[in-house]
Amino acid sequence: MISSRIDENILYFDRELRLDTNFDIIRRDIEIGEKRASFYFIDGFIKDEVMQKLMDALFKITKDEWPTDIKTFIETKISYVEVEESEEVEDIIIQILSGVLCMFIDGYDKAIKLDVRTYPARGVEEPWKDKVMRGSRDGFVETLIFNTALIRRRIRDRELCVEMLNMGSSSKTDIAMCYMENRADLDLVKDLKERIMNTKVDALTMNQESLAECLFGGKMLNPFPKFKFSERPDTSAAALLDGNIIILVDNSPSAMILPTSVFDVIEEADEFYFPPVTGTYIRISRFVITFIALFLTPVWLLYTKNPQWLPDTLRFTLMKETVNVPVILQLLILELAIDGLRLAAINTPTSLSTPLSVTAGLVIGEFTVKSGWFNAETMLYMSFVALATYTQASFEFGYALKFMRIIMLLLTEIFSIYGLIAGIILTFATIIFNKTISGKSYIYPIYPWNKEKFIRKVLRVRLPHKRKE
Repeated sequence: MISSRIDENILYFDRELRLDTNFDIIRRDIEIGEKRASFYFIDGFIKDEVMQKLMDALFKITKDEWPTDIKTFIETKISYVEVEESEEVEDIIIQILSGVLCMFIDGYDKAIKLDVRTYPARGVEEPWKDKVMRGSRDGFVETLIFNTALIRRRIRDRELCVEMLNMGSSSKTDIAMCYMENRADLDLVKDLKERIMNTKVDALTMNQESLAECLFGGKMLNPFPKFKFSERPDTSAAALLDGNIIILVDNSPSAMILPTSVFDVIEEADEFYFPPVTGTYIRISRFVITFIALFLTPVWLLYTKNPQWLPDTLRFTLMKETVNVPVILQLLILELAIDGLRLAAINTPTSLSTPLSVTAGLVIGEFTVKSGWFNAETMLYMSFVALATYTQASFEFGYALKFMRIIMLLLTEIFSIYGLIAGIILTFATIIFNKTISGKSYIYPIYPWNKEKFIRKVLRVRLPHKRKE
């Protein structure tokens, strides 16, 4: 509990906040109407212009104008919006460390919390991953309050709820749960809140990924993603209106959308910024390319091992030169090499990434074929697979398909056509028997069957609307 004597409060909070060690935690002592007052705040979080106006107002208070209780003081003397009182010591310490300014006044046994924070943040420019050819160009940033504002800007409905939660005994990370009360599964909302509040964790060191692993209690052996991540406010707002739940984590520039089915992962915002015919073509193209990228190399490997099964019209796809390295080994090496080039591109300075990527692709591709390590056909098909992977915005989904493709390659190499069939069955079983975080089917609306939802997920249909009477 807070003491009414300011000397005791200063002694306690100076010790708990370690003012002798932390240079950025500041205590400012002033005198207001012949009473002592102290401010605690973190340097760099405070709006200087707001504090200057607030201090000007406080210095005008005279000795005879002091209210008898702190609530009246807040209502009559503090000309600021985001202000409240508190008497819990632990809450005050957390608020100070979160950037809130806390004020102690001699004679009052409560502290005054003023949220005059200014957040270090970058601009809300378009995210580099979830780009669209048309549509809005703003994106989430690392500041939670900005992200909730971007959603509120799009949904002006009283049913939109944004609840603030907290997680991590050391990090005290702020988490915002957003949902439409009249559309979301309220049982799932309650369950998620209980999971967040009851999970004991020291810190969310990896932000949303740490939270995802805490929320999903089962073993994460199935590679297909249980969550969809998006850096676009328009995508998140559309998911909310569709009955989904959005979780925003402070310091993370993306939203976690759940529950998530396989159709939700594949769906992208770009499809909705074009007319239904064009949007349908884009969506179906993505489905077809994803399907080909998954099965192209395993099927080609099968026909390479059994060329007698290939029709005469497709015999041009077979190897024309000497095979020095087994085809399966070529494919596996290239699967690994593609990830190596991707990691190298990420860690290469921006000014050098494009020329180095082009140089690496041309030089390595040409000389590995000439040296005899790889055949031209292998390079061609793996190049298509590598490019096709980027038609999906979800990295997790792309890697899940990669893992299943590698399993099919190994099974095909060992067991020929029976291995390919087993790999296909395993791939579809991995998708079908996967579950969302709510425990429901991962392939909804196929199972349980919902005709209207299925048409909306496969085709870009016209958005529903009502005409004014």
